[in-house]
Amino acid sequence: MKLKKFGATEQRIYDLVKPITDELEYYLWDVCYEKEGAMWYLRIFIDRDEGITIEDCEKVTEPVNKILDETDPIQQQYMLEVGSAGLERDLVKEEHFEVCRGDKVRIRFIRSIDGEKETAAVLKDADKSSVTVIGEDGEEHTYQLADIAFVRLWFEFE
Repeated sequence: MKLKKFGATEQRIYDLVKPITDELEYYLWDVCYEKEGAMWYLRIFIDRDEGITIEDCEKVTEPVNKILDETDPIQQQYMLEVGSAGLERDLVKEEHFEVCRGDKVRIRFIRSIDGEKETAAVLKDADKSSVTVIGEDGEEHTYQLADIAFVRLWFEFE
């Protein structure tokens, strides 16, 4: 199950970077290759239990830069960014949903459902077509992936 489909470039980069992050004992959360304005960005999001520091990003950037220079998998010019997946990270792959069961998530809908554009709830389960959560009302709610714009971890700041 995947909310966001990898393009061929993202998959190629993921396959190149995964052995590097595994060896350095980081979790490769996601790879995004996207255009913003006139510039292309290759963003690699990493994680680990202790959290991510600038030094962690630097540690991953060096070998990633090297393999990208050697293999040259992207023809146009791009900006490489290696960073933390963040507290309110997108859940886009099956393993993200597995790891985050029991955590609070925010779901934004493509169009209103029962008069709401988004909801915050505890993630119970997900499969190839739906996401099931337990709402603040204690009730179980199931939403179809086709109706969801995104699912993100939700962190409440005090």
